[in-house]
Amino acid sequence: MIRIVLSAICTLVALPAWAEFVRVEATGTVAEAADRLEAAVTGAGAKVFARVDHGAGAASVDMELADAQLLVFGNPKLGTPALQADLRAGLVLPLRVLVFDDGGQTVLLYEAPADMFADYDVPADAEVVKMMAGALGKLTAAAAGN
Repeated sequence: MIRIVLSAICTLVALPAWAEFVRVEATGTVAEAADRLEAAVTGAGAKVFARVDHGAGAASVDMELADAQLLVFGNPKLGTPALQADLRAGLVLPLRVLVFDDGGQTVLLYEAPADMFADYDVPADAEVVKMMAGALGKLTAAAAGN
């Protein structure tokens, strides 16, 4: 009984941390979804700053990891107003989307901008936050390939 109660408490404590992430299921492999995301980002006029292949990194040191790639991207027209409001926002900008294999399902995961800026002086209802949320929604929908 104590285990059940402790398990329930741990689950409830962990839920708020997961609530700030947006999960989009995608078709195809991680690489295919990451390629579609990169194409959508560049097609929207933003710049891809980095593409990190976590799986390849693990393999390079003889360790195993589910297929996972992180795309880091942004557009100064969108990010600069957030940085002007609070330069510490540079700790969470540019934007990031993790593309990974979740037990055979390719998933795109990103932190909701309102939550991403919660610890900074960037109001959750600021126009830039709404624009980032809209952009992330459109870009990940395009990358999902559904």
